[in-house]
Amino acid sequence: MDNASANNMWGDYLKNHLEDVFQEAPKALHFCDNEDDANECAKLVKQGIKKATTDSLLGLQYRGERLPKIGDFIVVTNWEGEAQCIVETTKVTLKPFFSIDEEYARIEGEGDKSLAYWRKVHWDYYTRELAEFGRVPRESMIVVCQEFEVVFKR
Repeated sequence: MDNASANNMWGDYLKNHLEDVFQEAPKALHFCDNEDDANECAKLVKQGIKKATTDSLLGLQYRGERLPKIGDFIVVTNWEGEAQCIVETTKVTLKPFFSIDEEYARIEGEGDKSLAYWRKVHWDYYTRELAEFGRVPRESMIVVCQEFEVVFKR
């Protein structure tokens, strides 16, 4: 990790979790593509309200990122890159965008936690994300539903 704040948090986590000392160093990242949403999501994750995130499979492929897997750790940061907490991935599911349901929207924990809100903000995000690759989102596109739990915070 190039992020000193994330490195320090990971080191603090490992002091009391020696069983994870041989784990691959986690990614440090913020959610969303703008400061307000990134900071709000970091706060929701730290509070245990936001328990999932959803990438487009196309976006991951175009950026050359691997699929998340159960047991992955992530240092969640705010927009400025300041570590807020560490989460561990507990479930990964690939499904078409159109099949996301109310329960999953609630687990993702953003806005009013409704499916209508989830669909709108994610559609808008995927539109911006895929535009740089000359693509557009589709109802049938595959999304990567990643559920997680907070394992460390200050």
